[in-house]
Amino acid sequence: LFRSSSGVWTKGRFPVTIEVRNIVKKFGGFTALDNVDLRVGDGELLALLGPNGSGKSTLMRVMAGMQAPTTGKVTIATQAGDIVQPEQIFKMVSFCAPGQEIVEEFTMREFLQFHFSFKPIPDGLSVQKIIEITGLAAAADKPIYDYSSGMKQRVKLAQAIFADTPLLLLDEPCSNLDDKGVAQYRQWIEEYALGKKLIIVASNDPREYDFCKEHLRIEDYQ
Repeated sequence: LFRSSSGVWTKGRFPVTIEVRNIVKKFGGFTALDNVDLRVGDGELLALLGPNGSGKSTLMRVMAGMQAPTTGKVTIATQAGDIVQPEQIFKMVSFCAPGQEIVEEFTMREFLQFHFSFKPIPDGLSVQKIIEITGLAAAADKPIYDYSSGMKQRVKLAQAIFADTPLLLLDEPCSNLDDKGVAQYRQWIEEYALGKKLIIVASNDPREYDFCKEHLRIEDYQ
């Protein structure tokens, strides 16, 4: 098992630990994950590395509760040892990935209002403030399907990073972003996530994860 407990989640909600035990994920005859074990502790910053096709994205979706494993178990627990029930995981986890679907018929404003009716916003922020921070205020009332790929990625990052949840999962977060977008992502992480959340980044681009103190190559844990 990979174990780490450095750092403390300081936002005022309880810290969490996520543990993956004996995870196998098969798609027909293809095995994407083969007996993965890992445990990540409170406030940790973990980069999940590995070549394309190694199962990073699949593991992230399994940890987020978006896909059920074929066998094995994912457990999210509070510092007090309370186990988060499966139907409550969405309240604890924020997720962003290139293939993540968002409701593109919504405007950005409508999408964020809908999203944050389920996820809490940190103190001092609002949907309008988040729109301003993203730099997309001029397009906030246009349908998302009219956005460029980079603009869509910024919306995906905003709904994840600005949600006040203790666990943040980012899969290739800078996909489709230009240099300005990458710099914006790093600023958001520094101001709104570091020291406040347990963060796991699946990536092969150091710009996306070089703030992570721990690196794990997924093939070493299968």
